[in-house]
Formats: sequence, C-alpha cells, structure tokens
Amino acid sequence: MTVDKPTFSVLGPLEVRLPGAAPRLGGRKPRMLLATLLLHANHTVGGDELAEVLWPGHRPRSTAANLRTYASALRAELGQAPARIRALGAGYAIELPPHELDLLLFEERVAAARECRARGRPDEAAGLLARALALWQGVPLSDLPGSPLWDRRLERLAQARLRAAEDLVELLMAAGEYGEAVGELRALLADHPFREDLWRRLMLALHWSGRQGEALHAFATIREHLVTELGVEPGPELRRAHEAVLAGERPPRAVPRQLPPDLVDFTGRAAEVAALTRALAPGGVAVVTGPPGVGKTALAVRCAHAVREAYPHGQLFLSLGGTDTAQPDDTAQPDDTAQPSDTAAKLNDTAQPGDTPHGAAGAPVEPGELLAEALRALGAAEPLPPTVHERAALYRTLLAERPMLVVLDDAAGAAQVRPLLPGGGSAVVVTGRRRITELPGAARIDLDVLPQAEALGLLTAIVGAERLEREPEEAAAIVRACGRLPLAVRVAGARLAARPGWSPAVLRRRLDDETARLAELRAGDLEVRESFDRSYRLLPDDAARTFRALGLLGTRPLPGWVVDAVLDRHRSDDVTDVLVDANLLRPEGTDPLGQPRYRLPDLLRVDARDKAGEVDMPALARVVAGWTAAAEHATARLPTTVFRLTSPAARRWRLPEDALRRVAADPVSWFGAEHETLVEAVRLAADAGLAGAAWGLAAALVPYFDLRCHLGAWEETHRVALEAARAAGDRAGEAAMLRGLGQVALYRDRYVQAAGMFRRSRMIFRTLGDVRGEAVSVCGLGAVGQFRGDRAAASRHFRRALGMFVSLDDRSGEAYARQALGRTCLSAGDLNGAADWLGGALRMARELGDAHREGCVSLQIGRLHDLAGETGRAMRAQGRALTIFEGFGDRHCAAYAMQGLGGLQAARGDWRHGSARLESSLAIFRQLGDRSGEAATRRMLGELHRSSGRRALARGYLHAVTSRQVAEDTAISHDWTGTTD
Repeated sequence: MTVDKPTFSVLGPLEVRLPGAAPRLGGRKPRMLLATLLLHANHTVGGDELAEVLWPGHRPRSTAANLRTYASALRAELGQAPARIRALGAGYAIELPPHELDLLLFEERVAAARECRARGRPDEAAGLLARALALWQGVPLSDLPGSPLWDRRLERLAQARLRAAEDLVELLMAAGEYGEAVGELRALLADHPFREDLWRRLMLALHWSGRQGEALHAFATIREHLVTELGVEPGPELRRAHEAVLAGERPPRAVPRQLPPDLVDFTGRAAEVAALTRALAPGGVAVVTGPPGVGKTALAVRCAHAVREAYPHGQLFLSLGGTDTAQPDDTAQPDDTAQPSDTAAKLNDTAQPGDTPHGAAGAPVEPGELLAEALRALGAAEPLPPTVHERAALYRTLLAERPMLVVLDDAAGAAQVRPLLPGGGSAVVVTGRRRITELPGAARIDLDVLPQAEALGLLTAIVGAERLEREPEEAAAIVRACGRLPLAVRVAGARLAARPGWSPAVLRRRLDDETARLAELRAGDLEVRESFDRSYRLLPDDAARTFRALGLLGTRPLPGWVVDAVLDRHRSDDVTDVLVDANLLRPEGTDPLGQPRYRLPDLLRVDARDKAGEVDMPALARVVAGWTAAAEHATARLPTTVFRLTSPAARRWRLPEDALRRVAADPVSWFGAEHETLVEAVRLAADAGLAGAAWGLAAALVPYFDLRCHLGAWEETHRVALEAARAAGDRAGEAAMLRGLGQVALYRDRYVQAAGMFRRSRMIFRTLGDVRGEAVSVCGLGAVGQFRGDRAAASRHFRRALGMFVSLDDRSGEAYARQALGRTCLSAGDLNGAADWLGGALRMARELGDAHREGCVSLQIGRLHDLAGETGRAMRAQGRALTIFEGFGDRHCAAYAMQGLGGLQAARGDWRHGSARLESSLAIFRQLGDRSGEAATRRMLGELHRSSGRRALARGYLHAVTSRQVAEDTAISHDWTGTTD
C-alpha cells in the first residue's frame, strides 16, 4: 500500500513536509502553537486557549504580542504550504484543504468508508479504512509535551482510531479475509491486551482460517493473563468462542448491518422521532414523506438506529431510486477526495441519486432488482429465482426466520414498495417525496420544515454556539432565508464552518437576494437546487408549468382556481393533486368561504420563480385577470360602488362557476379572505409590466377598501399601479389611480393634496373624453370644498358633476350628487334647498334599490330635522341610517350615524345613552384613523360632560381636540406647500 504523505502530520510526531528544505519551525512554543491550530484546523482557536497551551498557569504580560510573533514566524516558514494562518478576532486559525493534514484525511476516509459500507460496498469500505489507519505513525504529537487542552481532542481521535480498526476487522471477517483480520487484531491487542471481545474475534479468525491450534493457544494465553493478573476467569462470550473452536463450528451467515451512520448533529423532531420509533415495533410499517430537503432519510436513519438492538438478525437499507434521473456508474471507484456517497447526501436530505448497481436512467429501481439486492445481502444462494413473485416469496421466507429492520429509502410509490414488505416480525420504514397512503395499516409521518428554534439549533450544532451567539439576529435571519428547511440550513452551516473568517452577517447578506439565494445554498455535493430539480424533472408537463407559474405569484396561500387560470382551463384538480402528492405544493386548509388553499414552501417558491421564463408570463397575466374578474364580481354586490372605475383594456378570466357562487354569496367575506393576496397581486402585475392589469385590479378593490376603510392598502395598491401606468404611458390608468389616491388623501384630511390629485385626474379624463371619470373627479373637488368650508366651490363642483351624470343617465351618480348638494345646503343653513335635494336623492336611492345610498341620505335628513328642531324625526332618520349601515357591516358610516344619534339623545337629556353612542363612534373613528370624525365626536363628548358638570372629564376631551387641531393645522400648512401629484 502506498503511504500518503500530506503536508502536515499530527498522527505521530509533528511534521511539515514542503518542497526543498524542511521548514524551521523554531522552538517548542511555536511548534505547540502550530500543533494546537492543526488539531482544530479550519476553526478559530481563542487567544486565551492558545495562551494556556503555551504558558500553562503563568502566562506573560506580553502574551498577545508573543502570539503575534510566533504566528508571524510560522507564516514566514510555511509560505509555500497550501495553508494559511489567520488572525480572527482574539484568536487564530489555520485554513487548509483536508487532504493536506493527516488528521482531516483520516476523518474523511473513515466517513467515506462508513458511507460505502452503508451502501453495500464492504470491499471499498475496508480499503478506505486500511488507508485511513495507515496514516497513523504513533501517538499523536508524541514529540511535544502536550497540554490538558489537547486531551479531549486527542481522546476523540484515539476512540475514532479504535472504532475504525474494529470496523475494519469486522469487514474483513465478514468478507472471509480471516488471515488479514488476524494481523489487525494482534495490533489492537498490543494496545488493549485485556479486551476480551478482541481476543474472541482473534480466536474465531484463527479458527476459520484453518489455524485451530493457534486459536486454542490464544484462549490459553488470555485465560492465563486474566487469572494471574486480574484474578478472574474468561467471560461467557470468550468461553463460547472456545467451545466453538473445539466443536469446529463453521463461520455464521453474514448479518447485514446496512444502516448509514446516524447524524451526530441531528436536531429537533422530538414528536416525529417518538412516533416513528413507536411504529417500528415488530411487524410495524411506517411511511415518512415530505418535500425535498426536509430530512426524511435523516429521521428514518435516526429512528432505525434507536431500535436496531431489537433486530439482532440485521438491518437492510435499500435505495429505491424514486427520484433517480441519472444513469448510475457501477464501475466508478471512489478516491480519497471523492464526495460523500448518496446515503450521506440523503441524510443531509439532498436526495442525490442512489448510486446503486441497478436502475435505468430516469426511472425508479424495479422491485425485482431490489429483491435481488436484498436476497444477496441475506446470503441467498445463486442463481436467484427469476421472477419478482418467486424472489418476493424467498425474501419473506428468509425474513420470517430472521426478522429484521428494513429501510426502503426514496420510494417512488406504493407499487414499488409492496413486494418489499416482508410481514411477520420485521419492521419497515419507507421514505419518499410522494405521499404514499395506499399501504394498509402503515403509520404516516408527514414532515414539514423545522420550527424556527429547532432550525436555529441545527445551525448552531454545525457552526458552533460561540460564533452565532455574537450575532444572534443574523443567525436567525439566515435560518429564515433558508425557509427553515433542514437541507438549506445544513448547507448554510457548512458554508460558515468552512469559512471561519466570515461573520454570519456576510452569509445573511448573500442570502438576502432571492434571485441568488439558491446559488448560495451549495456546499460540496450538498445543493438545494439539485435536490429540488430531482422532483421537478419527474413532473408531467402541466404540473411543471403550474409549478413555475406559482413561483411568480408571491408568498400568499392561493385558492385552488388559480391553477385553472395558470393552465387556462377549468377542472385542473388533477394537476393540483400531482403537485400536492409530490410534496411540492402544501395544502393550507380552507378559508372562511370553504375554498381550499395552497402554498409553495418558501425555497421551492424561489426555485419555481427562478425556473420561470417568458413562456410563463401569460399564466401570470391570466391569474391577475382572474383576480380582477372575481373582484369586480364581488364589487358589484357591495353596498356602494358609486366611484368605481374600471379598465376596459384589462383582461378578465372567468372563474369556475362554483368559485363565483362563493364570491357572490358573501362578497365582503371573500374580500376579507383575499385582501392581502389581492394587494400582492397588484404589485406582482406592476412588477411584471402588466400596467393595465395592475390598475384595473387596484380600481376594482376601491369599493371594498372604502367600505372597510382600508386606507393603507388602498394607497399602497394605487401608488404601485400609478407608477406602472405612468411607465407604460397608460393615461386612463394614471387618471384612475390619481382619483383613488385623492380620495385617500381626502379621508386623511390632506385637502390640498387631495385637490391636486382630483384636478390632475379630471384633466386627464377630460383629455381622454371620459365624461364619467371626469364627473367622479369633480365630485372629489366638491368634497374638498365642502370639508374646507368653501361652500360656493363645493356647490359649483357638485352641480357640474350632476349635469355630467344626468347626461350619461348615470342615476347612481345623480343620486350621489343630489345628496352632496343637499349636504352643502345644510352647511349653508338653507334648509328648504337641502330638503329638495335630499328628498330627490332619497327617492332615487329607493327607486334604484340602493339601500346604502338611502342610509347616507337618511343621515343628512336626520341633520335636516335636527336643524329644524324636529328631534323625534331626526332620531328616526338617524336610527334608520344606523340600521342600514350595520346591516351592511359598514362600520365607518355607522360611526357617523352613532355620532348623530348620540348627540340627539344627549340633547334630549338622555346623557347615559347619548354618551355611550358617542363613545362607540369615537372608538370606531380612532380605529379607522378618521381624524375629523374623531375630533367632532371628542368635541361633542366634551360639551356633553361640561354641561353635566363633569368639568375635569370635559377638559380632557376638549384638550385632546385642541391639541389635534394644532397638529392638523401644521399638517395642512405642510400640505399647502407640498406637491399635489
């Protein structure tokens, strides 16, 4: 065997090998410093720890300076070495590739050997272990005095060496290489002369290699040592081995131990671990499913190790290749720098292809081939039965005699799994990305991403607590950017661990950009995107198209009809089911209207969006068109639509009839369920350059926003759509969005800003010849005049708007204008004029069946009767308005009705009920942000309490009104000098 000579060696005397002359490392302290850094290669060692190694118990005052001097001298001597000593904070680290340090190379080969063994490649595993052990040249750092701070690391290394040697012996004996096993066992016994288990193996290895006499002599030797030196007889296992030698027993059949190594940093999943462990009782079957990267194999292997002692006859691990899309290369031989095998990758849940000696490209492994692999592992004689049925029968027979734990990893579906279910006392755990629900009696465990705390715990286990505790917010942000997906968190942790010079903030900033996030989530053979690709490549065309399009539709859960719009056909539940069954689309329950909702998990959404291209943009346009059609369908059934503007150019996509029935049955609840999704859809359309769709949808939302006083969402959607319309040169869209923003400014008492927007929208509508749009804008100008006390301007604008509405035969607009003119007359004290205008408005509202307009007019009629001294009639009118508004769920208008009714009750001496009404209206105004309504109600409450002798309480209300008025005057002065655009 060729002996490797890496640049740095610590598994024996400290050595550094460089081309040419050997480096001069200096005295003991520089060598101790280098040794300490190499023991913790690629990790930072703190200055205090280094000082304790170099100056135990009596460090000098110039410790830091001395460390810098030694580090600098080492850098100079190691200039040609493929390593770098770096000062990081208060400590130091040496950064180098694993193959340049014997310690790291040893650990790498041992890990690779275990992977090969788990994959059923015992010969390769034995070769790797032998090469790993050959790196040891004695006691680590035997030429240095040592340090207590090294002890833990060196003890772990010694244990790792012992385990590797024992594993090699086990592999050699299982392969029948008893002569080679004897040599390894004698070397182990030289260091561990009283290990009875090693003597037992030595005796059996000698016996099975035909050296019975030596085997008996070995027993006599250990018995003499035990009796003379320890005063005890050999234990029962050693005595049984002696009896086996005497009886000439043949070697036993091989016991398959195929479980991959457990992950030492497995984190969380306590409930799932408990459930799966319970399910793996004799005869149990469990199915673990979930999206790519969620940790299915890791969970299965963790629980399999937990129960393996209950299955002493062995454990089988079969990779079913459910997501295989590449032809395996059976002739490939791993070298020492090879990446970890598939099983390790799946433990990290990258879902890499099963590198098994079977399976065609792009297809799961056939059950017959899997049964052949299992039968060979069970020691079945060749030739194997030719048919799947016969192989399955023999498989069940062998496992009935020797019940085992069977792990079926990466299953494509139930049909592939059924022939591999042994029955009897064996237990089976199946993992797969597809939902597998067809196995009777199987326990089902569906994995999702980790909770935030557990995901952060996994990152901490990989990177180290000390490093993350310095920047806890950055660590939490990394976990969120990873979508709490275990694979992504593991990759992020691996990147940080391999870059000790990076702070968590560096990686967090790189992950912030969603367009580059998946490119960042790659470390060695662990790659999130590749894991996702393996599922994506198995999708039928329609499902793949849908997956890509859903990535363009934002982060909100979506109703099922969205898939119909993506594919431009109704009844696409079959495609939705494909994505759900593949665990690429998560059901999110049902909304209050009974619609099922779905969402792409965070990183899958990023992947889907990255995969989308121009070919998928029509799907986005159809979905926005569907939202627009649905919103307009709902808006038409809302109580108030007088200022609704529509985009004739915007596309509409008709939803399925059952979806439209839900919308029509309860439009307010539908808007409530879809509110945030609709707002996001406006932004998505604008970002995609679909200006007409963006402003058409934003305009369709206005009646709902007005009804529920959602001024923030109203302003957000309109500003986004306004920018899109201007960028596209869409003048109609610009005018409509300015009109809507003007209304928001009006509601927020920003009168100058509102007037400027109304004027600009009116000008554009007039240029376009849109008379109704101009009339609606003119009404806005009238409202500004009214609220600012300019009754003449208000009357002029409302009369002009009335004429436009009449010319268009727009009776709803006419009813509004008549009501507005009546209100203007009320403000001027013209009760007769107000009675005429309001009476006409009320008749028109009733003729139109517009109950909400009737309520608005009744509110003003109540004021009219109040001013005329007809308190009873005023209260009846206000009560009628309140009943109407509460029936529609219009809290804003209801608050004004409460305000009027409360004032009337107080004026009649019913202070208790009047005060309660006013307090209720005040609470609503405050919640909705109506500053003028709040101020008026506070003033009324202040006057009420003052007249009833509660002066302190009155002062509180009136002071709040005065303070608010000062603030508003300041805001108005700013408003005058601000822009009106």
